[in-house]
Amino acid sequence: MSTSVELAKELRAGAHDGALARLYSPDGAEGGLLCARERAAHVAEGFVSVYGEKDNAALFSGPGRTEIGGNHTDHQHGHVLCASVDMDILACAAPNGERVIRVTSEGYPALEVSLDDLIPKEEERNTSAALVRGVAAKLTEMGRTLSGFDAYAVSAVPSGSGLSSSAAYETLVGTILNFYCCGMGLSPIDIARVGQYAENIYFGKPCGLMDQMASSLGSAVAIDFADPATPKPQRVGYDFSRSGHALCIVDTGSCHADLTDDYADITREMGAVAGCFGCQFLRDVPEADFRANLPALREQCGDRAVLRAMHYYADDRRAVEEGEALAAGAFDQFLKLVNQSGLSSELLLQNVWSPADPSHQAVAVALAVGRELLGGRGAIRVHGGGFAGTIQAFVPDDLLDTFKTGMEELLGLGSCHVLHIRPFGGTVVAGGPSRQTLHTGPGPQMR
Repeated sequence: MSTSVELAKELRAGAHDGALARLYSPDGAEGGLLCARERAAHVAEGFVSVYGEKDNAALFSGPGRTEIGGNHTDHQHGHVLCASVDMDILACAAPNGERVIRVTSEGYPALEVSLDDLIPKEEERNTSAALVRGVAAKLTEMGRTLSGFDAYAVSAVPSGSGLSSSAAYETLVGTILNFYCCGMGLSPIDIARVGQYAENIYFGKPCGLMDQMASSLGSAVAIDFADPATPKPQRVGYDFSRSGHALCIVDTGSCHADLTDDYADITREMGAVAGCFGCQFLRDVPEADFRANLPALREQCGDRAVLRAMHYYADDRRAVEEGEALAAGAFDQFLKLVNQSGLSSELLLQNVWSPADPSHQAVAVALAVGRELLGGRGAIRVHGGGFAGTIQAFVPDDLLDTFKTGMEELLGLGSCHVLHIRPFGGTVVAGGPSRQTLHTGPGPQMR
């Protein structure tokens, strides 16, 4: 393995271009590879500037994710359709021989977490330090013997954007620890569960497992969460690059940072409806029983809870149908289902603006303008947890310039990102035992 200085030189010289191309330039475009090489070398050189020359250095990637189908269905043990994308957090790391994890994220204060103090800390809630401490704590609880590392990271996943920067970060930290401390013995699902634990218990966000699974597994994946302890992922065999549509994620300029209570209300209200039937999750309540008891449920749980449960049942079905449509090559049917999901999220789930701040409805405005730009073609919906952050659109190739220009006139230059679904989740990009190879650990990582 290389020292950090050697790795930086290798990346700058193009020695790891094969791995970088598979992640960031699958279409073979030279410009994409050149940008990826520059970014990777910059990260390794950043490590050297902060930590100096260290042995056993490697380059790691934790990707952002896009939720394609199943909006807020995972925490009710439902179905989702999701994928990792080529917008990621890239880090150079190396063991430090101490009982400390240090991470310098470009543009943010450096953090330091002691492996001898893994108790949740109230003052760290909603911070990266909480995620590092939580991942380390869960792996220690699983019987793994951890040692410290130093890392320098650069993120292309905007915080609060709906691409799940927290899941990308958890996947990144889990992949680094898997490489240095676990012999790559953790599966992508193991790393996803560890990340969810860190986010739930240490970060303070009561999310389901979908974000972490999408980031950790890679590719487009349909997941059944009937038993979250053993989720069932299945790769969707569809090449989105041949659909005649571009996947756009539009940043509305609003942030998820202060919306934990809004997310928790969705989980709480859906759970309250399930509780009326003696269940914890809506997956365990037959829809026919729910429908037969609507008047009583409105009285007991309130109308918003009932509407959100209605969304769950419909979007849970749609997530399955979307995967089936893609597997059958029926992209027009897929687009129809995506649009239906978007309307359900707006009208029933009600997660396109926060009731705590009704004067700001950036997501709703972006959806309205986006629909006008699409003119009845393609598909558009709220993306991820909602309330703020991003929207998702599948834009016909011939409308892409018009759509991108219109969105950026509304929301600012650079707000519309054209993304690609990547086949790799949390990954050791370079510096492992074999060059030009991406290491992901065992499990259902399908390439």
